[in-house]
Amino acid sequence: MSDLVFIAFPTEQKAEEVRQKVLSLQREYLIELGDAVVVVKNDKGEVKLNQMINLTTAGAASGALWGTLIGFIFLAPLVGTAIGAASGALSGKFSDIGINDQFMKDAASALQPGTAGLFLLIRKMTTDKVLADLRGSGGTLIKTSFDETKEAELREALSAVTAAGPAA
Repeated sequence: MSDLVFIAFPTEQKAEEVRQKVLSLQREYLIELGDAVVVVKNDKGEVKLNQMINLTTAGAASGALWGTLIGFIFLAPLVGTAIGAASGALSGKFSDIGINDQFMKDAASALQPGTAGLFLLIRKMTTDKVLADLRGSGGTLIKTSFDETKEAELREALSAVTAAGPAA
């Protein structure tokens, strides 16, 4: 079973920095992610999602490949490529993997304008090592599906920088 974590940050850059740190932990096999999305609420209150994978682009590339192959069968590879890319991009735009986009937009309404957040869908993790690496990241935990002790450990790890910040 996966766990969902939503952390608020003062800037989009900080949220992206933490996402990159978590992705590096995934390359070290300390955490396994289902999804990691940076959500930004601009000054007008509009919410934008920065997905890990651009499904529209991936769909267009896949569709172009298949369209070209099918186009060769009918002796019109360029037409097949164009139709395949268009249909692939369209299907990619309307598909959703990982965390539900509407859920993220609804949850992001809790953010202040001009701030950002990070959604993590965690399949499994080595908790002590991941929390040690996230220590001092400086985010505010908004929502989580962790149990109370794990949630408290995550809150403590994230806020460690704010408690030690003025002394440094």
